[in-house]
Amino acid sequence: MRRLIPFLFLLASPVQADILHSITSSAQLTVGAASTTATRVPSTFSISGTGVDVTDGTTAGTISAGTVSSGIYSPGTIAATQNATGGESFSFSQSYIQGDAVPTSAPTVGTVGNFSSQNSVKGGTAGSLAGGVTSAGVITLTAGGENSTAIGSIQSEIRID
Repeated sequence: MRRLIPFLFLLASPVQADILHSITSSAQLTVGAASTTATRVPSTFSISGTGVDVTDGTTAGTISAGTVSSGIYSPGTIAATQNATGGESFSFSQSYIQGDAVPTSAPTVGTVGNFSSQNSVKGGTAGSLAGGVTSAGVITLTAGGENSTAIGSIQSEIRID
């Protein structure tokens, strides 16, 4: 039996494996552009009621269409009177939210416009922004001016199939 062991090794098939090793290094430098985003809030008006009569001041049962000036809706005068005579219940509610006016010019970066929601970012400056990765795997990054970023990375991958 001991004499068969060397022959068994000769009959065994070779083992194969694909091995992949990669190293990726990078430095990413960016300088942001100036930008402004804004959301214009609309005007809203609602009215509801039961057991009441409404008028716009001239016509019974009418709610005024109101007016629009510079993109802002302004509801007209609305009067509500109880139409119950024997003490019946009634309800009336009205709400109005004034929206933002329509601007007459484009927003200027760094200034506050007439919008309810606005975000303005100043354009970046490179300044002394720099970065790199050496062949020894050393990352060097130097901070830049405002609105700039520097990212350095090294990725090592070993894959055995």
